[in-house]
Amino acid sequence: MDVSIRQMQKEDIASVQEVAKISWHDTYEDLIPIDVQNRFLNSAYSNESMFNRLKHSHLFVAEVDEKIVGFANFSPVQKDGKIELGAIYLNPAYQGKGIGTSLLAKGIKMDGVKKLIVNVEKENEKGMNFYHAKGFEFVSEHEEEFDGHLLKTVCLKLTI
Repeated sequence: MDVSIRQMQKEDIASVQEVAKISWHDTYEDLIPIDVQNRFLNSAYSNESMFNRLKHSHLFVAEVDEKIVGFANFSPVQKDGKIELGAIYLNPAYQGKGIGTSLLAKGIKMDGVKKLIVNVEKENEKGMNFYHAKGFEFVSEHEEEFDGHLLKTVCLKLTI
């Protein structure tokens, strides 16, 4: 399997939107009601939102055989070297093959990165296991209202 990681282009938006939808429905199937997921996806991954992300953050896509199977979205690097991982999603058929690790590594290798922050839904076992396996440490936990649904969010950090 030949995997390549590259910077996202505007031509990739539809493929990234599809990966977001498939992976969200798989990841949050028993955690977040489907109507809440769909409203979030329609807003956060709208064409307008994606163009905004392309302009103001770092987006990388993972390709297998020229097909986009995953993506990661990082904030700009702050003066103190801190960045936030806003999203990292893979088509479930491609999970467990090192692609998520490669996407994460791409963000960590950006110039000036010293600390990476990520917020994860506490009951997202796949996500929590992934970050713990990569050396992320617990920072805090809080509850947040997500479109009428209560989530327990855990903040994790990785010091580079």
